[in-house]
Amino acid sequence: MLLEVENLNVYYGAIHALKGISFQVEEGEIVTLIGANGAGKTTSLDTISGLLRSRTGDIRFMGESIAHTAPHQIVEKQLAHVPEGRRIFLQMTVEENLDMGAFTRPKSEVDASLEQVFALFPRLKERRRQIGGTLSGGEQQMLAMGRALMSKPKLMMLDEPSMGLAPILVEQVFDIIKSLHKAGTTILLVEQNAQMALTIADRAYVLENGQITLTGTGSELIHSEQVQKAYLGG
Repeated sequence: MLLEVENLNVYYGAIHALKGISFQVEEGEIVTLIGANGAGKTTSLDTISGLLRSRTGDIRFMGESIAHTAPHQIVEKQLAHVPEGRRIFLQMTVEENLDMGAFTRPKSEVDASLEQVFALFPRLKERRRQIGGTLSGGEQQMLAMGRALMSKPKLMMLDEPSMGLAPILVEQVFDIIKSLHKAGTTILLVEQNAQMALTIADRAYVLENGQITLTGTGSELIHSEQVQKAYLGG
């Protein structure tokens, strides 16, 4: 098992944000977490990547506990996180942003990774000298994903990659996710667009009020009456 999340209880002050959640991601899968705003999706990813701490339970990546590991060390272990809102370095160029993503890697490997990212995102190669803050929303999302790829992750966690994008760009982003997966990257996806997420997911978990209420394959959940009513407009 690539990632095992067990009995996480996370609080923001007195607010109990995650209530004993457990789930797994196998190597080679696309797994998605869906749910309404405030359900605990982003909190789950932030806890896995070491930005938040759980009071209980454990998080194991490639069989090793990372529940008390510093965020930069988690990146070194090849677990990358593309946060909600992209959070690129707005004053840096595209290439400088990508270089920042490779801070855990030997310098001798960086150029090859940069060319791989440019092959996947030709738009970024065209704009390699451009300041990040001047890119469009779609280009910034590509840059955030490219920056994460520079760490050569075995698992990439994506938090709301389609947020704020035009429909045609949403399709492009999901095509890129499928390309990353096909190239061997395991994906843990948090996404408000449940229809798109379930369409590409091997397995999915539904989060409600900090608890997992439903799990199944992407195909099973996309046809679930409960999921259709709550998240697909059925």
